[in-house]
Amino acid sequence: MSGGVDSSVAAWLLREAGHEVIGVFMRHGEQSISACSLDGSRAASPLLPVLDTRADHKQGCCSASDAEDARRVADNLEIPFYALNLQAEFRGIIDYFVNEYSIGRTPNPCVMCNNQIKFGKLFDYADSVNAEFVATGHYARLVQAGNECHLLRGVDGRKDQSYVLFGIERHLLPRMLLPVGTFEKPKIREMAAHVGLNVAEKKDSQEICFVNSGHHGDFVRARKGADQESTAGRIVTTDGKTVGEHPGIENFTIGQRKKLGVAMGEPFFVTRIDPISNDVVIGRKEDLGQSQLTASKTNWLTDVPGESFACSAQIRYNSQPVPAMATLLPDQRLQIKFDMPQSGVAPGQAVVVFDGERVLGGGWIDSF
Repeated sequence: MSGGVDSSVAAWLLREAGHEVIGVFMRHGEQSISACSLDGSRAASPLLPVLDTRADHKQGCCSASDAEDARRVADNLEIPFYALNLQAEFRGIIDYFVNEYSIGRTPNPCVMCNNQIKFGKLFDYADSVNAEFVATGHYARLVQAGNECHLLRGVDGRKDQSYVLFGIERHLLPRMLLPVGTFEKPKIREMAAHVGLNVAEKKDSQEICFVNSGHHGDFVRARKGADQESTAGRIVTTDGKTVGEHPGIENFTIGQRKKLGVAMGEPFFVTRIDPISNDVVIGRKEDLGQSQLTASKTNWLTDVPGESFACSAQIRYNSQPVPAMATLLPDQRLQIKFDMPQSGVAPGQAVVVFDGERVLGGGWIDSF
């Protein structure tokens, strides 16, 4: 329970369906708070350490006010509520984020959080209290087909989050519940208001939960410290012309148009980032198109259809799957060839392949 409307309604739906629900808030921001009792009347569980959610540490979707919202919803639903201290585990997510930007790649911490914490570490807590399932407010669906559980896109195409769930271990799918995935977002808000949940009109979280500065480049430099080697370099066009300088490659991602630091008189985009020379290459929109990519560290949620197969491929969370041909390569690598060139293919992002609405699997983009 993040304190948002989706996970709050998910808890209500599960309770209405007859499940015994335990509300869990994951505290994993930068600030460190020692574990203690939630309030004077509720003792900390030795299995589920809780945090003082009254402390004032605003951190996006993981703030003290969000924890308080989640607690109020749990009280409204009359279900147990715990705030888990997962800051130590989440430190690895932050290190991954910093390292990826430092070498010119574009990380996806939300996917990593799902893989390692929400549907990783959280299962350890579930096991410790003999819970059968772990449920979240993600907009995706799970369907049982014979002996296999399939992950499908959410009914609300504008909110679908199946992309960020591709890296979950396949054997965990039968123990997951995604109750809001069969609804559209307006219906979720309507249900929240109908049952009197205080978060019915709460805005969705849009930022990376641990980046408090508002810009990832500032966060990366602060995290690396002054002793780290600079990644400053040139801004060059696709034809090799130097048009400016930049303070660090961590400020940029493939497809970026704003805040390039140079005025070109027309829209220019980041087309490539060279971590060796620290050059940031910019070009016109037509220079962004890529016909293929190669990904590594693949994860499959179903049996792979074959060595080569037609699919739909999605390269970013806020993009749509497009027709492509997937080919399995050695060492758990995957090659994707698009039917039409795609803009914004960025090393470090995930590519997820679908068969219709079903998630087959995916990997992490290395090259194009």
